Amino acid sequence: MGTRQGPRTPRQKYGEELRLRRVAAGLTQEALSEMVVCSPTLISHYEAGRRLPSPEDAQRIDRALGTDGFFERWLRDLETKFNDRFAAVAELEQQAVLIKQFALSLVPGLLQTDDYARALFEAYRPNYRREEIDKDVVSRIERARLLDGPMNPVVWSLLDEAVLRRQVGGPLVMAEQLRKVAAMAEAGRLRLHVLPFEAGAHSLQESLLTLMSFEGSAPVAYVEGFQTGNLMDDPRLVASSSAAYDLALGNALSHQESVARVRAAAEEHEHDHQ
Repeated sequence: MGTRQGPRTPRQKYGEELRLRRVAAGLTQEALSEMVVCSPTLISHYEAGRRLPSPEDAQRIDRALGTDGFFERWLRDLETKFNDRFAAVAELEQQAVLIKQFALSLVPGLLQTDDYARALFEAYRPNYRREEIDKDVVSRIERARLLDGPMNPVVWSLLDEAVLRRQVGGPLVMAEQLRKVAAMAEAGRLRLHVLPFEAGAHSLQESLLTLMSFEGSAPVAYVEGFQTGNLMDDPRLVASSSAAYDLALGNALSHQESVARVRAAAEEHEHDHQ
């Protein structure tokens, strides 16, 4: 008996149709990638439903396959609630079997509490509307539900000590947030490592980094800065990012020491409130 699979998502249907049309046109993924001007890995992600093409790539796909705007029109029905630079990352997170995060100054989105996320969104937008903030918080918390299960993805969180010290939302919000991270680590849901201040300079101190691995597909790396995000699937760049992560991890505290430091920082924040 074969493995029973659940219903396909709209993105998976889009990818499957792309694969069928490509095969019918007698093209390999490599050949189509040359016509679309992208990497074969990206075509693989499109066909697996892990990523969606940009409108420009969809236009080039239609030209390459002679599909008369079919994929460009269908793309408009697959809107995401995330901004353009992060939408692909959010989709990939849901299918990753391994996620390795490095956070430079803020708790990663997948680990955030409601109040911590709300404080961040309010800081980003000084002229915000309450309903917009509420919507963004719900989206972030829903995104984190992929960690509710006990198995995939396996998550490694490498945190610069600045993450523990920067007070977001006040001392009580910060204490609650850090205790959540520590509890997840103690429960075995994530592998936690803190890069302490005493480690000095390290290989990742210029940017946050997320590495994602998948079954049957090449890994990707994502870096982010102010109003920018770069999702990389070039094997050389992904390998270089992975090496930088491993180098920084070598300077980090052990899992047990890291949990202890996170809990100690939570106590310090709570003491500040008293």
